[in-house]
This record gives sequence, structure tokens and C-alpha cells, in this order.
Amino acid sequence: MIRILDIVFSGLALLVFLPFLIPVAVVLRLTGEGEVFYVQSRLGLDGVPFGLIKFATMLKDSPKQGAGEVTVRNDPRVLPVGRFLRKTKINELPQLLNILRGDMSVIGPRPQTQRCFDAFPMKAQQAITSVRPGLSGVGSIMFRDEEAVMQAHQDPNHFYDRVVMPYKGEVEVWFVKNRSFWLYLYLIIMTCVVILFPRWDLRRGILRQLPEMPSELKSAFEQSL
Repeated sequence: MIRILDIVFSGLALLVFLPFLIPVAVVLRLTGEGEVFYVQSRLGLDGVPFGLIKFATMLKDSPKQGAGEVTVRNDPRVLPVGRFLRKTKINELPQLLNILRGDMSVIGPRPQTQRCFDAFPMKAQQAITSVRPGLSGVGSIMFRDEEAVMQAHQDPNHFYDRVVMPYKGEVEVWFVKNRSFWLYLYLIIMTCVVILFPRWDLRRGILRQLPEMPSELKSAFEQSL
């Protein structure tokens, strides 16, 4: 049932957004480093790698610069047009193709690189790879402005591995345990809400049931506002 909905939703979304995505591709081709798409290896269902597709928003060798695979607010590696695409999440829309291909679902844990996946506790790793990764999901909604949260720390990689990823892991384990048709629809609606209203209080409805956020992470969220 969920797979059928994935195909229907992603197919309709591609038709709706196509007139807008083509100009974005042209602008990217004519600006920055001339790259339109960025394909990165991520771990999917059963831990099998796949090529995740995004609009190119950063310098080609960005993983070898700055904070590596962790991105912070006002990161100098992000291209000018890329800032707008990342802020609006438009850079993620090419993943609709990943959904049609069966690599991903509309809703699920965000697919991670091997380096970031290894930062999850083992329990979280097992839960996350038991389902298809998602274009959006509980983790994506809760950490919708992750770059601002990371900026508050001098060593973002250490904070990411020690604080952010363990909590993200708990959140994704909660999702896998509670996933259902209704949660799938609810999270699609919540994704639209937080894109349109970034300041929306997420401590409502189903999301009240999430694991308690550690105090250090709460403090980082408050500093990012």
C-alpha cells in the first residue's frame, strides 16, 4: 500500500513541479560550477548503497573542505543559488526520481552517508535499514534547520556524532516502531506545514510522543532561533 502511494505521490509531484524544476536546472548550469545534479552514495533498505540525487548546491570537493559531510549555516562551500535551494528544500526534489525507482519512500528515515550512518547507535542502524529511507520523515521535520543548530558549536563534527546522531537514532527507532498508513499521511502534512511555516511549534500532536531531547541539544536549538 505504501509503495503504491509513493509512486502516486512522487509521480504527481514531478508533474506539478516540472515547470519549475527546469528553470532551476538551467540556472544551475549557467552559474556556480556549472553542475546541475549531485549524486551521492547513501545507504538504503537493508544497508544497500544507492545514488541519492540532489540539485548541486555546494562546491564539487566540499566533502574534503571545512566540516566535511556536516554543513553549518552560512557555510562558505554553499554556492549562492544553493543557499536558496537548501533553505526552501528545493534541492531535495530530484529525489522524487529515487522514489519512483524504488530507492526511497516519501516518508522514512533520511538516507545517510556511510560516515554519518556509522555515528548511529547499533540499535538505530538496524531499525533504519529495515525500511526504505525517506524524502522526509520525523528526523527531517525535527531537524529541518540542522545547519543553524550545528553552527552554534566550534567542533560541529564532534557535536554531531556525540549528541545529534544518538538522538536522531532514537527518533528514527520510534518511527520504525510506530510506522503506519496514518503516520505516513500525518508526516506528509507536517512536512508541508514546516516548509510553509518554519516557526511552527512541533511539540504538538503525534510528535509529542517522541523521545525526550537531551538538554545539550535543546540548548543548541534555542541558540539557533
